[in-house]
Amino acid sequence: MAELFQPTPELELIETLPGVGFVLGVVIVTEVGDVGRFPSSSHLASYTGMTPRVHASGGRVRYGSTRSDVNRYLKWAYTEAANTVMIHRRKHPEHHVSRLHERVRRRSGHQKAIGAVGLPPRTVRIEC
Repeated sequence: MAELFQPTPELELIETLPGVGFVLGVVIVTEVGDVGRFPSSSHLASYTGMTPRVHASGGRVRYGSTRSDVNRYLKWAYTEAANTVMIHRRKHPEHHVSRLHERVRRRSGHQKAIGAVGLPPRTVRIEC
């Protein structure tokens, strides 16, 4: 892959995310394409398929499973990044995502913790 894909500013920025290396970075950059086509980070998170379904009725909100009719490659990449964070969480307990995984895992279990950690960052603004 290193022969086919040269480092770009977008790829270097994506690789700064926890759990994202060169291969996952290439997948994310090529699958997302132009980030400007998403009006907000919430739209990008929804496109990746890592956001749960929302069932709301009568003032009650319940969250369901993640969507299956999404870009499977992006969903896979963010899930793998979350699993990498989970594997190395004891080496880096000071990282926000490590603490997030531990907190959600205690309350809701491993799968929900991976979903929470695997969400694309909402506060990072990608402009390259």
